Amino acid sequence: MLSLTPQELIQKAILIGIFLLIAFPVHEFAHALVAYRLGDGTAKMFGRLTLNPVVHFDPFGGFMIVLTALAGGLLLGWAKPTPVNPSNLRDRRNGEVLVALAGPASNLVMASVGAVVWRLLVALRIDVPQLAAEVLYLFVVFNIALAIFNMLPVPPLDGSALLFRLVSPQTAWRIRPVLAQYGFVILIVGILFFSQALGQVIGGFTDLLLGI
Repeated sequence: MLSLTPQELIQKAILIGIFLLIAFPVHEFAHALVAYRLGDGTAKMFGRLTLNPVVHFDPFGGFMIVLTALAGGLLLGWAKPTPVNPSNLRDRRNGEVLVALAGPASNLVMASVGAVVWRLLVALRIDVPQLAAEVLYLFVVFNIALAIFNMLPVPPLDGSALLFRLVSPQTAWRIRPVLAQYGFVILIVGILFFSQALGQVIGGFTDLLLGI
């Protein structure tokens, strides 16, 4: 971490900026917007129905992004969770899933927009500075990574809401407290054992979107 070159420091700063200034705020805003449209104004009441990155910033989660980005290897960090009251949603069972899926969906939309720009630059043979190309590539990669990672069916990730919707209400009632209690441990163990496979999935989707 202490031997980074100026070029590497710039790349790390860009990476941190992508997460803290764009990917995280848009992700949380998407949760808040869909919840509001479905009848829950909790996020709006707490000032979270905004793209302002300061409002969505979690000090410890932001610190972890900076630390892991500078250290290299697996990135770890998060934004402040968007407050949602499922009892306010017009369709409590399906509404909760839609609110949860809105976050990863927003990251996929951003990745797709970045990929379209990439493909246009390639198709039109437009030369851009190497740093700009790297920024665009990282923007696509890490929005895909956020979308895929958040769809893992483990609390507190968004994919857990989909899991609880797909199983029977009785099964959801039984497994929800167990997964909620041990979700973080499950995630850490899963990352340790399946990070390479997860990286291959992310890389595959990135190559597919970028056409490389």
